[in-house]
Amino acid sequence: MTALKAVTAPSARRRMVTVAALAAAAGIALTGCSAGQHTQTSSQDAAINGNHADVGDISLRNVHIVYPEAASEHQKGGKAVLALSIINGSETITDELTSVSTDLGPIKITGPAGGKFELKPQETVLVGPPSVTAAAETGDHHGTTTAAPTTTAAPTTAPGGGNSSASDAAAEPASIEITGLTENITPGLTYTVTFNFKDAGTVQVAVPVDAATSERVENEKSGPAPEGAGGGH
Repeated sequence: MTALKAVTAPSARRRMVTVAALAAAAGIALTGCSAGQHTQTSSQDAAINGNHADVGDISLRNVHIVYPEAASEHQKGGKAVLALSIINGSETITDELTSVSTDLGPIKITGPAGGKFELKPQETVLVGPPSVTAAAETGDHHGTTTAAPTTTAAPTTAPGGGNSSASDAAAEPASIEITGLTENITPGLTYTVTFNFKDAGTVQVAVPVDAATSERVENEKSGPAPEGAGGGH
């Protein structure tokens, strides 16, 4: 009986050592797989709202790359358009967006109504295609929620008593466009974009790419659509 115990104990220890070694090897293999992941692919998401960032008195809200009318626009050599709201929370200081940069390609920025990209105290500037900025103003999918009033430009009184700057900005919103893309960009991935402000400073944002709107396919085998389901995202 004593001899049996002497043989069994080392055997059990050997089994335990073997199991531990296998577990350690599996852990190393899993680590090796994840270590090679690209930053962008590891942050892939479904259709989502844009990201937020703050620097000084400036807040960036719902920053995203708009899904294009033609998917080919997002291929290498094409272009990409950003949409967001920029809020100047200061009560006294006018700031200015001086430049935007990314590894995806050169960026062209245009202020509201084609002017300088100024942000007056307590002003919110909507950036993006007219269809997107209009949706933001009505609180649609990519809407904005801010403490500051949402406008497209600081109003000025025209000779005829009208609000020329505000109306011009509504017709021609501010724009931020990446040109000559250095690579294909993919819906759901995020790409780093740097915003430089004259007074507030610099902030980097991981900007997601909007996903395409897909319609629900109906046929004789289709079940009822879930309550509240729609074609948009």
